[in-house]
Amino acid sequence: MTNPSTLPPLDPARVATIEKYGAKITPLEPIGAQVEGIDLASEENPPAEVVEALEHEMACRGFLVFKNDQQLEVDDFLRVSRWWGGRELHSTHGVHPATPGGNPHIFRLSNDSRHGIPGVGPQWHNDGSFNTTTFSHAGYHIIRPPEKGGGTYFAHQGAAFDALPDERQAFWSRLSSVNSGTGVVHPAVHVHPVSGRKSIWLHLGMTGAVIEKLPGEDEFRLLDAEELKQLCHEYNDILNAGLENGYATGYEYQENDCIFIDNLAVAHRAAPEAHLPAEEQGLRIMHRSTVRGVEELSPYYGLPRYCDLRAPSPFGDGVWQAGGIGFRWDDGVPMQN
Repeated sequence: MTNPSTLPPLDPARVATIEKYGAKITPLEPIGAQVEGIDLASEENPPAEVVEALEHEMACRGFLVFKNDQQLEVDDFLRVSRWWGGRELHSTHGVHPATPGGNPHIFRLSNDSRHGIPGVGPQWHNDGSFNTTTFSHAGYHIIRPPEKGGGTYFAHQGAAFDALPDERQAFWSRLSSVNSGTGVVHPAVHVHPVSGRKSIWLHLGMTGAVIEKLPGEDEFRLLDAEELKQLCHEYNDILNAGLENGYATGYEYQENDCIFIDNLAVAHRAAPEAHLPAEEQGLRIMHRSTVRGVEELSPYYGLPRYCDLRAPSPFGDGVWQAGGIGFRWDDGVPMQN
């Protein structure tokens, strides 16, 4: 792991656009940015140029934190979620009985099963990796932060790619992952549609195969179990290294915080403390939203958008595993997504 890149500073022109509206944006260190002065509960949305400036900074910095004086209503949270990406919600999750109004667009998470779905997202991932488009953005509204902490880790995948040695960048750029649930194929390195940064990509809880492009025009192979285990550990390590090298952070939620992430720019995972029992950590409740993608995250090299993991592999021998959490790369870590 060498020379981790730094994230760009806020763009002065976009900052001026936001400030002209009467709001304020400041960088968080080492990644992310904080926004103040925008009332998310107001039915009057900011002008299009302000939303565009915010969305562009989210792409470059990874995520935006909106500070609120009071807890948002569900409808307000979902309305603001529609500012980004595909501008409409794309919800594929189950609905917990405690979800207000049984709203199908709220994924209610908690460390107490009576209040929300527990144990979600312990390993690095991007939401909606089972879709061809994935989700463009996701929102996280803290309903009740735990008294003793338990936030979310975010890692900038463009900076993580830059932190790989050149030969590993070249290797990762030849790889494509197959989602264990749907068979969707995504490139392991993609170019972010807004920032233009090459970004590394792998779902540590839902990968059923990884395909390598070989030098021949139509030659491919599957990674075997040992190679795929090493790859998953490398991905886990390079994202975790960002916590020391300035391209990842652990965010501890404060009351009423609302975070929106660019789901093509940052991977995330729940902090281990987030899943500790409420009796030990304090009750934690969060609402998540997901936004429809804008374009497909399609594989390169002429690979299909889908592979049938329940049929024989067309790429020879190797890991080819359908269903559930896919390939279990480490028996000692919890995996639930």
